[in-house]
Amino acid sequence: MERQMKKFAFAALATALTASTAFAGGPVIVEEEPTPVAVLAPSSSMGGGAALAALAGIVVVAALASNDSGSH
Repeated sequence: MERQMKKFAFAALATALTASTAFAGGPVIVEEEPTPVAVLAPSSSMGGGAALAALAGIVVVAALASNDSGSH
């Protein structure tokens, strides 16, 4: 009787081990997430184009102010 119990226990263990891997499902597919791209804002409060436009405006105002057409 003890020998039959050992055979049964071995058969149950073998069945449990093979069944768990046989019905475990498909392969695990791990997809890599794309690396986020960092967008950096300009360090100054005004962009390069805005600073150039402001400088050009100051030059134009200074030129108009110095070219006085008044009579003295």
